[in-house]
Amino acid sequence: MKVGRLGPAGAVVLEERDEPRAGPGEVTVRLAACGICGTDLEKLRGNYRSAGILGHEPVGRIAAVGSGVGGLAEGDRVFVHHHVPCLACEVCRRGDTTFCPTYSTTNLDPGGFADVFRASAEHVARGAVLPLDRAIDWRAGALLEPAGCALTALRRVGLADRASVLVLGLGPVGLLYARLARSLGASWVGGTELSELRRRAAERGGIDAAVDPREPKALETMVARATDGRGVDLAVAASGHPSVVRAATEAVRRGGTVNLFGLPEAGSRLDADLQQLYLRGVRVVPSYATTEPEIREVHEMIVGGRLAVADLVSHDLPLAEIAEAFRLAARPDASVKVLVTGAAFAG
Repeated sequence: MKVGRLGPAGAVVLEERDEPRAGPGEVTVRLAACGICGTDLEKLRGNYRSAGILGHEPVGRIAAVGSGVGGLAEGDRVFVHHHVPCLACEVCRRGDTTFCPTYSTTNLDPGGFADVFRASAEHVARGAVLPLDRAIDWRAGALLEPAGCALTALRRVGLADRASVLVLGLGPVGLLYARLARSLGASWVGGTELSELRRRAAERGGIDAAVDPREPKALETMVARATDGRGVDLAVAASGHPSVVRAATEAVRRGGTVNLFGLPEAGSRLDADLQQLYLRGVRVVPSYATTEPEIREVHEMIVGGRLAVADLVSHDLPLAEIAEAFRLAARPDASVKVLVTGAAFAG
């Protein structure tokens, strides 16, 4: 079978390997679609390797079911989450499941960009193989994981009712964050984004205002008008660039919250007035990844018509064209969300 892998010199390559088999407690899944995430792009850039495995937003049809698996059958339409926590350690007992030491050691074999991939017995036992409702097509299913990440972040920061929310960086996951914030009761949602294409996608999705941060005073003016000069309740750094994080700290009100949501570059430092953060009582809360409860909640929101996601997919390319798919995904001026598709996509 074909597998998209991290190759030399920051390239994604297509390799041949044997199709995995489903052992006891395991399932294998035939790929329908898998989204290209910002962390996949960071792996190509050398900023975030995570064992070099690519693809963690896959949906497809179960190809085979190992002995001892209940509730799943060959042909079922499923989403499969790439990481699972142990649910037993001290970190998990505190509720910080995405920071569980076991979480990042679990993964799909050989990753989501493969004709067929295997979910381990731990994935199956801990609910990481989620049957898809008929109302959710492959495009929407491939956005469950990034939407789950946004919901996990919103739960972590504690979104207040009628809050004002600013999302700095309206890439695919930033757009999902903004839509979720609106669905969960935010009174105003604004954003900043360099790409005109993605600003238009934001406005189609119900965001109140989206500006180009390169325009002088555009961000400051937008926030001042929306909040009567107070600053927003929640500012989301959906990009990890230090300048974006600093802008978030400056846009938030006294006693407000900054969510460190986008992946910062390794070794980067925040240039901010720490005394002002202290005197203004600004909370800085990081969030990382997601787990099954939030993915299931997002699934139900989509089924119930409270969250639209499929329209964010701007391109879908077959696995054979994965290199071109990654080139498109790395161009914010040319794409929003890019999917890599497999044989099950047509069925």
